Amino acid sequence: MRVLVGRARHQANALSFGLRELGAQVLEIPFIEIKKPRSFLPLDSALKNLKSYDWLILTSVNGVEAVRERMKKLGLTRRQLRHLSIAAIGPATRKAIEKLGMKVDVVPEEYIAESVVRSLHDHVKGKRILLARARVARDVIPRELRRLGAQVDVVEAYETVIPQFSRTRLRAALKDPKLRPHVITFTSSSTVRNFIALAGKRMGQRASRTSNHDLLFASIGPVTSATLRELGLPVDIEAREYTIPGLIGAIRDAWSMLEN
Repeated sequence: MRVLVGRARHQANALSFGLRELGAQVLEIPFIEIKKPRSFLPLDSALKNLKSYDWLILTSVNGVEAVRERMKKLGLTRRQLRHLSIAAIGPATRKAIEKLGMKVDVVPEEYIAESVVRSLHDHVKGKRILLARARVARDVIPRELRRLGAQVDVVEAYETVIPQFSRTRLRAALKDPKLRPHVITFTSSSTVRNFIALAGKRMGQRASRTSNHDLLFASIGPVTSATLRELGLPVDIEAREYTIPGLIGAIRDAWSMLEN
């Protein structure tokens, strides 16, 4: 089984390692690149005023890393976070927060924005919330928490961009029978949109119409799946648990069914 992993270079290891453990041949071509925001001023200003917040919400490991780096740069310590309640969107984000010696108060049942809102429903009225996230992201969390009576400050911690160096490699892999993957993985809506931008919409959709299950599109969860369908691509595999281990397990199960 040849699997194309499109995660950012510094985050591909867990997915690639798990797939190799299954015996897969892994081709890493990043569809996404993580960059610093155009300005750290909004994030720095919020971190300098942490005492004014009741909650901190982090929706990715990248957001955790950005907050850690800026706190270090500003000479802030984790003591200044002790009064905060902290929400993490999923287990990987929680683990990254806990590595910094901080306690996570809320992890939703499903690792999507809507579930974060449900988890905080009875805890945010009249509270001030800091949400550190990517420059471009869904507005579900701030919109819905404001409806519940919270004051939400959204600050850019990082941005995701298209890695132009991947364009030639991706198109070559899709055209070459010896490199062509059996499965392409998508771990966020950004990876889906960037795949289309890199491959070209015509080539991406043509690849998705390959017959006899020669190419399967694997999604980490329902939000990513919705983006695939919105752009005219199929969802052949969807993780039941919206995590990297969940995606690996879903690919394993799907491949076992095809082999049998």
